[in-house]
Amino acid sequence: MLLLKNCIAVELFPASVNPATDIVIADDKIVAVGENLSSLYPQAVVKEMNGKLVMPGLVCAHNHFYSGLSRGVMAPIGPCPDFISTLKNLWWRLDRALDEESLYYSGVICSLEAIKNGCTAVIDHHASPAFIQGSLAVLREAFIHVGLRGMTCFETTDRNGGQAELLAGIKENSEFAQLIDREKRKNPQHYLVEAHMGAHAPFTVPDIGLEHLAGACKETGRGLHIHVAEDRYDVSHSHDKYGMDPLVRLNKFGLLSEKTLIAHGLWISPQEIELLNQHNAFLVHNARSNMNNHVGYNSHLPAVKWAALGTDGIGSDMLEELKFAWFKHRDAGGLAGTDKFLQMLYNGNVLLERNFGQPFGRLAAGYTADLTLFDYAAPTPLCAENLAGHLAFGMNSAAVDSVFVAGRAVYQDKAFVLDVAPLYEKARIAAQKMWRRMAAL
Repeated sequence: MLLLKNCIAVELFPASVNPATDIVIADDKIVAVGENLSSLYPQAVVKEMNGKLVMPGLVCAHNHFYSGLSRGVMAPIGPCPDFISTLKNLWWRLDRALDEESLYYSGVICSLEAIKNGCTAVIDHHASPAFIQGSLAVLREAFIHVGLRGMTCFETTDRNGGQAELLAGIKENSEFAQLIDREKRKNPQHYLVEAHMGAHAPFTVPDIGLEHLAGACKETGRGLHIHVAEDRYDVSHSHDKYGMDPLVRLNKFGLLSEKTLIAHGLWISPQEIELLNQHNAFLVHNARSNMNNHVGYNSHLPAVKWAALGTDGIGSDMLEELKFAWFKHRDAGGLAGTDKFLQMLYNGNVLLERNFGQPFGRLAAGYTADLTLFDYAAPTPLCAENLAGHLAFGMNSAAVDSVFVAGRAVYQDKAFVLDVAPLYEKARIAAQKMWRRMAAL
C-alpha cells in the first residue's frame, strides 16, 4: 500500500483542482482520496509529494508504434507531394521492412517515450505486412516489458497481397483477441494490454474484408479501429467504387458501435457525423499528423459527441498534442474553447473504460491507479476554472516527475525503474537493419 501525501489532485473533466490531498493506492486501485489520511492507513508506505500535481494518466487514443524506428530514416524516399504518395513512398515501404526484431524494439522505445511524456496508456494501430502472424503478441511483450498499458490491432488490408493478406490480417486480429481473453481469465484485474479489430482504411479494405471484420468483432466482442477520411481520396474512392460515404459503408456492415474508433475523419459528411453520434462511436483527432501530411483540418470537432486526441505516430506527448490541437483550431477560425480540448484529452480514459471494463480517469476510490505526477510550479493561481489555460499555455512533458500504471511505478523521480540504455542501443542496431531492407524495396 502506498500513500501519496500532500498532492495537488487534478482531474481533467470536469476540471477540478484540490490542494493538500492524500491519495492511497493498494494493488492496482485507488482506495482513498482525502486530507490527512496517514492515521487511517498506518501500514502504507508514505511518499511526500510536497505539492506536486497528481492527475489520472494521460491516454494517447491513436498511435502507430510500428513507426518508432522511422525517426531520421536513412533510406531513399521518393517525392511526397500528396498524401497517397507519402503512403506509397514512405510508410508502405517502412511497414513492409519490419521484422520481429525491429517491431519489438520499436514497441519498446515508443512505450518508454510514452511513459516519459506522462502517458499511462496508448491505443496502437499496427501494420507489418511481411510479419503478420504473431506481430501483435510481439507488441504486447514490448508494452509489458516497459509497463505501459495499451491496446493494439493489425491494420487489415489487401493493398500488398490481395485476399491472402486480407484474411491473414483478420486472423491475426482474432487470434490476438483470443490470447488476451486467455490472459484475462488468468488474471482479470491485472492485464495491461487489450485488443481491437484493426483495418487500415476503407479505400484498402474491400467489402469481403468488412464482412469478415464484422464477424470477427461480433465473435470477439471487440470494436473496429480504422482510419477514415484522413484525406479526400478516401471519400472520392468510396463514392466512385461503392456509391456511398465511407462511414455509411462501415455502418452497412454493422461496424459502428461504442467500441469503434475512427481515426482522423477530416472529410466526413454531416450524415456520417450523425451516424457516429447515434452509435456513440469515437473519433480521434490527430492535429500534428494532419498538419504534417497536409491533408486539411477537421472542422467538425464541435459536432462530434465522442472525440479524443491521438498522435498518429508522432510520439505520445499528449500535452504537446493538446497545444497543437487548440492552436490549429484557433488558426482555422474555430470557436470552441480550451475546455473542449481538455475534454478530448480526458476522453481517452472513456475509451479505456469501454474496452478494459474498469474505471479510469478519476482520482477516486475504486478507480484504476494509472497516475501521472507533475513537478509544476504554477506562476499564477491554479484552479478548476483556469486549468485548461495552464495545460495549453504552460505545462509540458518536461514537468513529468513520475508515472504509475496499475499502481506500479514505471517512472519515478524523473527516472525509469529499468535500465533503458541497452534497449536504446539495440533499437539503433535494429533500425539500421530495417532501413537497409526498406532501401531495397
